[in-house]
This record gives sequence, structure tokens and C-alpha cells, in this order.
Amino acid sequence: MDFATLAPFLVGVVVSGLVLGFVYAIIALGYTMVYGVLQLINFAHSEVFVTGAVVGFEIFRVLNGSEMNGYLKLLIALIAAMVASGLLNILIERLAYRPLRNAPRLVPLITAIGVSLILQDVIRIIEGFQGRFDLTYQLPTGFSTPFCGPDSTCPGVGKFLGTIGISLQVKEVIVVIVALLSLAALNYLVNFTKLGRAIRAVAQDRVTSGLMGIDANGIISLTFLIGGALGGISGVLFGLKFGTVNAYSGFDPGIIAFTAAVLGGIGSIPGAVLGGLVLGVIQNLIGVTNILGGALNIANLGVIDSSYQRIGAFLVLVLILIFKPTGLLGRSNVEKV
Repeated sequence: MDFATLAPFLVGVVVSGLVLGFVYAIIALGYTMVYGVLQLINFAHSEVFVTGAVVGFEIFRVLNGSEMNGYLKLLIALIAAMVASGLLNILIERLAYRPLRNAPRLVPLITAIGVSLILQDVIRIIEGFQGRFDLTYQLPTGFSTPFCGPDSTCPGVGKFLGTIGISLQVKEVIVVIVALLSLAALNYLVNFTKLGRAIRAVAQDRVTSGLMGIDANGIISLTFLIGGALGGISGVLFGLKFGTVNAYSGFDPGIIAFTAAVLGGIGSIPGAVLGGLVLGVIQNLIGVTNILGGALNIANLGVIDSSYQRIGAFLVLVLILIFKPTGLLGRSNVEKV
């Protein structure tokens, strides 16, 4: 493989990594929203995300036989997944976390892990009753984009990116567009609305914000709703990207998305996005290291394949935490006593 062939190959790997990174970023935002308000790591968010993926699958399964426009099918699936995951997240907060709000931090953390395991089995039982364990996503029929035809590939994107031979699938273009719209909507909500100001006030000082007339419990519930809705969106995007989901599909992407949130700076919305994109690219590059080793005649790289992707992601996290414990965009919190 010469440089003329290697260069577009690497660009394609990076672009594909960015697509994957957007999925991680949306999942990571669910962790970040909850942590920013409660300083709680909601490990059950992985299963909230899987719930969205399962709901999206069921919507696509019902609607794919209809003549409905593909964009409308996707919109219905996203809304249904957002509502289901958001309401589930509120229920988790009300039943599992709120009674433990004044308990030592380790108690709600263990509770979150327990809720995660319970939800895994609940999802497995519900789908198992219907004889389905691995749910195979199918792209809604009737889809096209400005760069893609109604088939599954987008040769026009290669021309759009500079005639360098990159070809994306239509589902990857959809993932990026939906992720960007979700990020823009969240940024507007948090930074330019009255609700966003209330969320930031509760995150800064829950007691004082309550004295100023803000319903802290209500804002916390709304934050869980927003985080759960983001989980629902990411679940549908994950299903479209990877094609198959099951009750245990949330573990790997959930851990990696949590790593992305920590990498960017836990509690920082831009940090969660940056962390997700960085990890997505790193994972993809590690996955093709053996190919690069062959192209560059470096035999030792041939033993490194996609099974080492998670190791690389966590290695980057360890290095970042050693040299910048607050993450890439995080800020140190100074408590006055």
C-alpha cells in the first residue's frame, strides 16, 4: 500500500471514527448532565440507552412495511425512544436516587450499578418473551440525503469530501446529522433558556437555588428527563450504526462514553463531545493498526487488531488523568470553608 492509497484510507478511518465519536458523545452527554447537577455517576444510563435502542427497533419493525416517508419513520422512532428513555430515567431518579440523595456518595453509586443490572435482565426478559434476543436494525425504506441515493451507500459523499475516494453509508450520514442537531438543541437549551439557567443554578448550589425560588427536585427530574432523552437518541443512532442490539449492548459503549465524559472533563458539555470524538477516532485507528503495520512494513504492529481498541481508549484516559486530572476541558472546583 503506497502513500497515494494510504492517505485516503487513513482519512476514511478518521471520518468513520468521527461518526462513531458522535454516538459516544451523545451517550456521554447523558452522564454529564446528571453528574453536573447531582455529582452522581449514573451507571444505569447504559441500560437507558439500550431501552431507546429497543424502542427504536420496535418502531422500525412496525413501520418498515408501510409506505411512510423514511424521514418520518426515523422521526417517530427517535421521539418514541426519547420519551421511553426519558421517562425511565425519571423513574430511576425518583425510586432509586432521590431517597439516597443525602447518603454517602458510595451508596447511590452502588445503587446505580444495581439498577443497571436489573434493567439488563428486564430488557432480556421482555424481548425473550417474544423470542428475540439480538435485534437487527434495518434502515427505514424510502431514505435519501443530498449526498446519498435511496440505496445503502453514499458515493456522492466521496466527491463532496474532495474526490479522495471516501464512501459513507447513508446511515452514517444520518447519525452525524441527528447528532449535530441534538448537540445544537442541547447547547441552546442549557445556555440560552430559562430552564437552562435553572439547571445551571441547581448544579452550582442546590440549596441556594431553592432559596431563590427554584424547584430543585423538579429541575433534577427534568435533567434526568433530558439525559434519558439523549440516551434514547443515542440508542437509535447506535442501532443504525452497528445494526444489532441486545440487552447487554449498553455495557461497552456505556463504559467508553463514560470514559469520554471523564476524558473531556466530567460535567462539561463541550468536554463530553470532544472526548467522544477523540475516543471514536482513537478506537478506529487502533482497529486498523495491523493494516498500517503491513503497509509500513512494521511487523510488530501486525499483532494489534480491533480487539485492542478498548485498551487504547483507557490508556489515553489514564494518561490524561495523570497529567490533567480535570480532563481536557474540565475546571478545578475550589470549595471555600
